[in-house]
Amino acid sequence: MKSWRQRRGDAGEQRAAETARSRGYRIVARNFRARRGELDLILARENELVVAEVRLRRNTRFGSGADTVDHRKQRRLVLATQEFLQRHPNWQNCAIRFDVISLDGDGGLDWIENAFFAE
Repeated sequence: MKSWRQRRGDAGEQRAAETARSRGYRIVARNFRARRGELDLILARENELVVAEVRLRRNTRFGSGADTVDHRKQRRLVLATQEFLQRHPNWQNCAIRFDVISLDGDGGLDWIENAFFAE
């Protein structure tokens, strides 16, 4: 049985996926598991692949969900993306973008495009 926190996270990811679809993105993968981490949402539109990290915060008193995607987390996302591309070479020629979709407890959603760049 999933914990309250896991169910809340799943609901946040579902909302982010629905928002992505409404903006014309196709869901390529959800919760892609790699050795170095997990990719919440992998989206595609035209010739662009978007890796979206979904962050959920009850309130923003201590910062937004996007504030929690530090350099270490960014590095893990890049490594997991490299593994995704190795397993799915048909996506290797696409432009890749890293976004953060931050949701708060009041229902707010902030989609930050190009939240960081692979180094």
